[in-house]
Amino acid sequence: MAKVAFITGVTGQDGAYLSEFLLKKGYLVHGLKRRSSLFNTDRIDHLYQDPHVDHQNFYLHYGDMTDSTNLIRLIKEIQPDEIYNLAAMSHVQVSFEIPEYTGNADGLGTLRILDAVRLLGLEKKTRIYQASTSELYGKVQEVPQSETTPFYPRSPYAVAKMYAYWITVNYREAYAMYACNGILFNHESPIRGETFVTRKITRAVSRIALGLQDKFYLGNLDAQRDWGHAKDYVRMMWMILQAEEAEDWVIATGKTTPVRDFVKMAFAEVGIELEFKGTGEDEKGYVAKCSNPAYQLEIGKEILAVDPRYFRPTEVDLLIGDATKAKEKLGWECQYDLQDLVKDMMKGDLKLMQEQQYLKDGGYTTMNYYE
Repeated sequence: MAKVAFITGVTGQDGAYLSEFLLKKGYLVHGLKRRSSLFNTDRIDHLYQDPHVDHQNFYLHYGDMTDSTNLIRLIKEIQPDEIYNLAAMSHVQVSFEIPEYTGNADGLGTLRILDAVRLLGLEKKTRIYQASTSELYGKVQEVPQSETTPFYPRSPYAVAKMYAYWITVNYREAYAMYACNGILFNHESPIRGETFVTRKITRAVSRIALGLQDKFYLGNLDAQRDWGHAKDYVRMMWMILQAEEAEDWVIATGKTTPVRDFVKMAFAEVGIELEFKGTGEDEKGYVAKCSNPAYQLEIGKEILAVDPRYFRPTEVDLLIGDATKAKEKLGWECQYDLQDLVKDMMKGDLKLMQEQQYLKDGGYTTMNYYE
C-alpha cells in the first residue's frame, strides 16, 4: 500500500519540490493551502489532477496554521504516515512588521500539528518533519554551526521558529513521537519567492540584460549566506523521516558566499562583468565589460545601488552550516553547487523575462512588481 504524506505549505518552493519528489516515489500526497483571492498554486499547477479521474494521488485542502480545528479534522481524515510541516511566514524582514502573526503561524502552528497527532492517537503511526531554520543561530556563537551550536535568534521569525524547534523536541521526548527538526540553511531555486534576495537578483539581472529595467537596489552587500539548491534539501527532508531514530539535523552546503558575489555570478551568466565602487550605503555597481553579443549594456552605466531601507533592524552574523552528521549517518550529499544553482535560476528568469519582452515588443506595458 502506498504511503500517505501531508504537506503544509504545499504551494511554496519546498512544498512544490517535495510533492514532486514524493509522487515519483509512489506516495499519496495531500497538501494544505491557504484560501486566497488570487491563484496561489503556480508552483504546483503541473501536478494538478482532475478530481473526477481514477487513481488520483495528489490532493489539495484549504486550511491555515492558525486554525487548529481544521488541522485536526484534516489529519484525522488523511491518516498520514508522514507530515512535513513546511508552512510558515518565512520572510525575516517582514516578520518585524507582523511579529504577532509570525509567532502564531510559525510557532503555535507547529504546536497545533504536534498536538493534533497526539490527540488523534497517531503517535506510533505518523512521523513528523518540522522545517527549522539557520536563522536560529542569528548572532552566531561558533562557526560553522552544527546541531549542538547554541541558538541566538535575531528576528521575530527566528524566535517563532525557536519555539517550534523546542516544542518538537519536547513532544518527541514527552510522548515518544517520531518528530524531527531539519535546520535548513538558505536554499534557493528558480521558483524561490520573488522577495528573497537571490531571486530578486536573478530577476533584476535578467530584466537589465534584456533592456526591461535600468537598475536595481539591494541592502547589505556584505551579508554572507550558505546557499544550496532546494531540490537537494527536500530530498534530505524525506531521508530524515526514513531514519531509524528521530533526531534533529543540519542541512547545509558548508560554504558561504557574500551577496555581492552572488550578484557577480548572476551577471556573469549573461556575460556582464561588474565593477563595485564605494562602501556601505554609498556602494554602487557599474558595467565594466560585456562579452555576450546578445546582452550589450553601456560601459560605465550604474545598474546597482544600496538602499538602506532593505537593511534588517538586526542582522545575523556569518551563517555557515556543518552537515557532517547528515553526510555520515544518512549518506546525504549536495548534487548542486552554487554555480549550478545560479545557472538554474538565471535560465528560469531569463525565460520568464523574455516572455515579458515579447509583450513589450508587441506594444503592451508590463509593470515591474519585483522591486
